[in-house]
Amino acid sequence: MYKSILAAAAAAVFFFSCVAYGQVATATRPAITGISHVTVYANDLPKSESFYGPLLGWVQVPSAGAASGVRFYANHSQYVELIAPPTQEDPADRLVSVAFETKDAEALRRFLAAHGVTVPAKVTVEKDGSRDFMTSDPEGNKVEFTQDGKRSPKQPASGARPLSTHIIHVGYMIRDRAKADSFYKDLLGFRLYWQGGQKDGATNYVAMQVPDGTDWMEYMLTMPEHPSRGNLGVANHFAPGVVSVAETQSGLEERGWKPSAHEHTQIGRDGKWQLNLYDPDGTRVEFMEFKPVNTPCCNPFTGPQPSPSAGW
Repeated sequence: MYKSILAAAAAAVFFFSCVAYGQVATATRPAITGISHVTVYANDLPKSESFYGPLLGWVQVPSAGAASGVRFYANHSQYVELIAPPTQEDPADRLVSVAFETKDAEALRRFLAAHGVTVPAKVTVEKDGSRDFMTSDPEGNKVEFTQDGKRSPKQPASGARPLSTHIIHVGYMIRDRAKADSFYKDLLGFRLYWQGGQKDGATNYVAMQVPDGTDWMEYMLTMPEHPSRGNLGVANHFAPGVVSVAETQSGLEERGWKPSAHEHTQIGRDGKWQLNLYDPDGTRVEFMEFKPVNTPCCNPFTGPQPSPSAGW
């Protein structure tokens, strides 16, 4: 009798262990379709509002989830969010977090939890109906995943003139590529889009495309041990996509923009025209053409090119 009880208990343990293992092993990752938004610190909100609103032509609405701040929409679901720095602090790093869009925030939260990633106990439902949760990559960068709500901002007036309607990539400091790959590539399914460097044979930039879209995030690998605010402003950036950088520059100049010494057009190592601007807090805004005009250095593109947003 005693042996029978032990055998039954062992069988039960084996069964439930298999169930638990099966739940982890068969968990599927919901689609991650693109960039949702970037949140950055702004010391002088009115000055930043002039940059993202009148200059870039993006739609301004109050933040839906933050206690204070404002959003500037490039299209109905992509935006830059500005918030004030913590009281009595002025962080050198102006990047607060980067958010990617998913089809099912709760399923993705469960998926990450099943694979040992620290996530909150539940998703947050924002005022606009969107659902989101925050986690961190292996290097401590804050990464948010957002599921669009049903209450998008109102379509802008017909006279609105956004210089870009699609944020095509974000980039931020990464020191250990292998650790980053374990999170973005191996777990989340991001795929290599392009990699290259400032010189042939070097790899300073690694572009990882979202698994279910054309947007990408960029590992900025070469950074000083103790980066300055200027270093971080260059590395931690986002890129609005445009058809023509030349036309974008003309549009900026019509709105009174005058470039600083560090703001100019160039063809990047990936063969695409780009125009670097810096917001009032030093965050780099890299206008980039959707398609290359030259063969990229170092490696070919391995994924589809982005395009303008289909509409509001």
